[in-house]
Amino acid sequence: MTSREDSSPCGEAAASRRDFVAAVTAVAAASAAAATGSAQAQAGPNVRHSNPSGMTQPTAYSQVVEVNGPHRLVFVAGQTGVDATGKAAPEFRAQAVQAFENIKTALASVGGSMDNVVRLTTYMTDLEQNADVYREVRASFFTNKSALPASTLLQITRLANPSFLIEVDATAILPPRA
Repeated sequence: MTSREDSSPCGEAAASRRDFVAAVTAVAAASAAAATGSAQAQAGPNVRHSNPSGMTQPTAYSQVVEVNGPHRLVFVAGQTGVDATGKAAPEFRAQAVQAFENIKTALASVGGSMDNVVRLTTYMTDLEQNADVYREVRASFFTNKSALPASTLLQITRLANPSFLIEVDATAILPPRA
């Protein structure tokens, strides 16, 4: 009588299950290691978070995140019509101008300018009433008409503070730091 361990199909199936479990375990371990590496890379020396002077100093987020690599990606948090003292401008045009001035200040803090902006996302509470003014203000900050940033304009019901009428976030690409 032969035992099942010698050459039965059940022995092959058991070995295949063991191989499968071992492979899945190895993949899971590799994924965990990669995820840990990604988290460390995000907080590594190539990423800098800042709250430049001349802007409000939030405690819950960074106004600017700069990623240095073959080029620098700079992410500017959503800017409202609030000046460095935290005071909101009284009307839409002044808020729009202040939001773009805040973006200019943020970019200057990392050696950039509005010419480096490649993407804008704008949130407004009343497109019907303010879209034309917004487009006029935006155009005044982007003078190189052959290299305008990609742009998305959205109407929302409300921003974080009811007195805010506009919020603009920006992404810029700059040369690497030396």
